Amino acid sequence: MEHFYRGLPVTWIIVHTHRHAHFSDETFDIVLDKGGLDALMEPEHGYKLGDQYLSEVKRVLISGGKFICLTLAESHVLGLLFSKLRFGWIMSIHAIPLQSCEKSSLQTFMVIAVKGSPAVVQPITSSFNRSSLDCNSNQIPGMYNELDNENRIREEYLTGSDVLHSLEDLRLGAKGALDKLNPGRRVQLILSSQNSRYSFRAVLLDAQEQSETFLRHCGVIIVPKTRARGWLYSSEEGQWKVVESAEAARLIMVFLDSSHMHASMDDIQKDLSPLVKRLEPANNYGSQIPFMMVDDPIKERELVHQVTSSLTGRITIEDVVFSNVEGDVSHILPDGDLTFRRMIFQRNEDLVQSEALLTREGSTVVSSGKTDRRKVSSSKSRKRGNQRKTNAPQETLKISHDYLASLYHSGILSGFMLVSSYLEKVSSTGRTVRAVVIGLGAGLLPMFLHGTMPFIHVEVVELDSLVFSLAKEYFDFIENDRMKVHITDGIEFVRRVASTVAPVGAAVIDRKENGNLKTLLSSDSESLLDSHNSSEIDILVVDVDSEDPSSGLSCPAADFIEEPFLKDAKSSISKQGLFVVNLVSRSTKIKEMVISRLKTVFNHLYSLQLEEDVNEILFALKTDDGITENQFTEAADQLQKLLLCRHPKMRQAIVDTSKKITRLK
Repeated sequence: MEHFYRGLPVTWIIVHTHRHAHFSDETFDIVLDKGGLDALMEPEHGYKLGDQYLSEVKRVLISGGKFICLTLAESHVLGLLFSKLRFGWIMSIHAIPLQSCEKSSLQTFMVIAVKGSPAVVQPITSSFNRSSLDCNSNQIPGMYNELDNENRIREEYLTGSDVLHSLEDLRLGAKGALDKLNPGRRVQLILSSQNSRYSFRAVLLDAQEQSETFLRHCGVIIVPKTRARGWLYSSEEGQWKVVESAEAARLIMVFLDSSHMHASMDDIQKDLSPLVKRLEPANNYGSQIPFMMVDDPIKERELVHQVTSSLTGRITIEDVVFSNVEGDVSHILPDGDLTFRRMIFQRNEDLVQSEALLTREGSTVVSSGKTDRRKVSSSKSRKRGNQRKTNAPQETLKISHDYLASLYHSGILSGFMLVSSYLEKVSSTGRTVRAVVIGLGAGLLPMFLHGTMPFIHVEVVELDSLVFSLAKEYFDFIENDRMKVHITDGIEFVRRVASTVAPVGAAVIDRKENGNLKTLLSSDSESLLDSHNSSEIDILVVDVDSEDPSSGLSCPAADFIEEPFLKDAKSSISKQGLFVVNLVSRSTKIKEMVISRLKTVFNHLYSLQLEEDVNEILFALKTDDGITENQFTEAADQLQKLLLCRHPKMRQAIVDTSKKITRLK
């Protein structure tokens, strides 16, 4: 029927519960539903009819048209209504006044949804005072819960750059029409359905520059777990390079994880095929979508040990044989397959907690095919698993503490360039630098420090005594007069240090010279050394994983980036001290938040973004006079002299990495 609304003719369709004839697309200005959706979603019907009905509502409304739904706002109804009209709809909810406020009365609500641009997401507004809706103790809380949950989801879409869309989100227009190529479009999503066995994290990328010369309209590239954290596949910049090399107008990058470990590639492709078919552009319909596979660098894998800790959860130690791949330590080692021992915390299994190069006694590297796969500690050796049969004498394996297999460990050390002048002065006077590393892991970074910088006294703070035992047993970690482990909470440890050091400025010594009182300046190297408080920390490194990686922050644990800890960290370090944080997060929002907090507390902040990893190393200085970019070259040369590496290429790799550090403040 036709009416006039604000002087304009509008067409209404009033929906009850019976079926109507088929209408053309974008026919109506207003669709009014008086209990229809509620009736279609009675328990015996489930979601199917309601879903079909709302799809029709969306189809027949013109752009700018309104869907007005009178409903009792039960949770299952709102759950479908809110999600179905999430993208491209401006939605509000209103309470219909009751004639009486008896406890048995049910509150009726009116939801108004205005059809707009498909890619727009806006929070749902309400016009009622929550405290006034108390007529039914079951109905109203359920409505509040659905409303609040939906607005939280919408807020994530509005502010989060790393939201994982579902196939349904995309089908509903979350990122525009999928059947059309949109140059430069990049969408992170979850591929799954009721009929699929597996769930896959994926990224859809439409080539930034469309061309008629593409080899394919649409392609799929499968990335194994061992390659997923590499720069080429984890960073947006790297992903666009993959798109260019694939010569595809649309590339769907699919990441495998531990849930796919026992699936064959045929099973994975069979599961993926119908899912990616929904993502193909219109000009590819009817054509086959090619699947490509990134090579897995791991040739062999052997479980060494597995144990469950009451604090850390399940911990796995494994030996793996890598083929040479770009980005690993092969750039400083001879050619050949490389064998590593790894420690993995299953609570954060996408991260390798520690990775150590295995060597033969008296040699440099272990190659595949020449390894007897044995682990040797300082006290005993024990065989594990199947050994290769050979007539040659058995050779023992040992952990190499001369190489840093993890790029982020090299990155942490490269930041010592920022305080290399101070370190050189301390070293030249025969004094000791106090370095504290929070988070032991396998102890590889502390052991490398211990071996390459003899003027540093290393202390490691580890909460879990079992991790300490594993580091000693399987990674040859040792304690001695320059290496000490504290089994305690890292935050409490720093807090205690901060409470014992003198206030800023109090440690500066005044002395009379020629009858006048002279205050020693921070630029005076003698004053820096003389005024050093023995309880202060010179270098403080935070390298701990998060107990809840689902928060978007894999490293460090959230408490280590809260302002109280950052202030204690600043108080605990010496005037020329260095504070280091290993930050791992794929969320730009989280990274910006961490950097903002550090800038608030520390005087000078620097960053190292590792090109081949998701790690970002942040360095903070307490001193008023921070090092500037034009001083980096000289500082790097000083660091190179301080590093007593057995292998010159390892030292050069650290120094080269220091040249990639940028100043943030």
